[in-house]
Amino acid sequence: MKKREFLKSASLLAAGAAFPQLMSCSSNTSETTQTAEAVHVGRTNWAGNYTYSTDNLVAPKTVEELQELIKSYKKAKGLGTMHCFNGIADSKFNQISTAALNKVISLDKENQTITVESGIKYGEFCEYLDKNGFALHNLASLPHISVAGACSTSTHGSGISNGSLATAAIALEMVNGKGELVTLTKEKNSEEFLMAIVSLGALGIITKLTLRVQPTFKMKQVVYQNMPMAALEKDFEKIMASGYSVSLFTDWKNKNVSEVWIKSKSDDVKEFAPEFYGAKLATKNLHPIESADPINCTDQMGVDGTWYERMPHFKMGFTPSSGKELQAEYFVNIKDAYQAFMAVEKLNEKVAPLLFITEIRTIAADEIPMSPFYKKTCLAIHFTWKQEVDAVMALLPEVEKALEPFGARPHWGKVFTLTPNVLQSRIEKLNEFKALMIKHDPEGKFRNDFIDTNLFS
Repeated sequence: MKKREFLKSASLLAAGAAFPQLMSCSSNTSETTQTAEAVHVGRTNWAGNYTYSTDNLVAPKTVEELQELIKSYKKAKGLGTMHCFNGIADSKFNQISTAALNKVISLDKENQTITVESGIKYGEFCEYLDKNGFALHNLASLPHISVAGACSTSTHGSGISNGSLATAAIALEMVNGKGELVTLTKEKNSEEFLMAIVSLGALGIITKLTLRVQPTFKMKQVVYQNMPMAALEKDFEKIMASGYSVSLFTDWKNKNVSEVWIKSKSDDVKEFAPEFYGAKLATKNLHPIESADPINCTDQMGVDGTWYERMPHFKMGFTPSSGKELQAEYFVNIKDAYQAFMAVEKLNEKVAPLLFITEIRTIAADEIPMSPFYKKTCLAIHFTWKQEVDAVMALLPEVEKALEPFGARPHWGKVFTLTPNVLQSRIEKLNEFKALMIKHDPEGKFRNDFIDTNLFS
């Protein structure tokens, strides 16, 4: 089987982040409106592991243009910042980029909310938010991803008491499969809104989101090195709750956690102990992969910074280059954290040679039905693989089998090989979501191979 065909047949998913370089090209007038901007990108995703199935990509500049496009198309799919590692945003017919819908619409200081267009990236409005005295509750490792794309795939950030990025949303506007402009709010349409906020792009294309914000705050982060895995057996949850956000990094060698990143609100901590569960406080800035240059990593060493300069692992001000990597991630109930962790550790001799690094994080429970964190606080086991596609995809079933006793769910935007019937059995309200798809997209305009395979096979 050719590599392109192999990748398209596998259930690949997403995570990274970058600024896609959009370049004008001649439009196909039979497929676009005259005012929509036809664009051509390197027709792969950010990591270069997935080739999109069409060159018909347009970036409408207004919601009205978007409505006309959707009305004229029989099939289409929304495209964000191209950070998914699978075909979730792919289409054989038409892709619609939200890159031109990228503005801050309003900041409501009294009600502590911000309303933004769907294609804006977190890194593009965090400084504005902070200067006006506000902060978001959470950010992903990379801040260069679009708001709608992050919410739609349940991208999460970290913190045992912090929900995913989608949990900040309290209202959304979208154009559904009938070309209708639909507004849903957590207050007025709670059940439908919670279904729609993590929708995998299957209900429509989100045009606007309102996010809950909070008063701004300062943060510090430190890194500890070389914590024995044995420390996790009795104190896993204590370790993961030792800061506002905590990440463990391991290459699964020598039963060792190579780095522990602890991010804390500055008001909550005066100083950091020299030792943490057997790990030693680092004396210099580090990259999650210890041998890599930390120049683009957010500052460590307990130095004060604004929330958006500490919550991500990587700085806002740099543009991530194409990442020659694959990413996979699985979520298990926090009560099974240590057992699940050690189940993967048993595969260390197979995992380590294919791996750049694994990151371990936690995400608070939410009430979003298509979220992996629905009604349960989760441990996330994230793999950044070398781009050895055949070997990685052959190993994933073994990782998934090891996590099977814990009912692991995959990240919607990253690679996985779970069979559709197993995945569907782990989504409690899948039938209700399918009913909402029929309501908003009766002709199945936004269904693609990824949706058909994983939700309907």
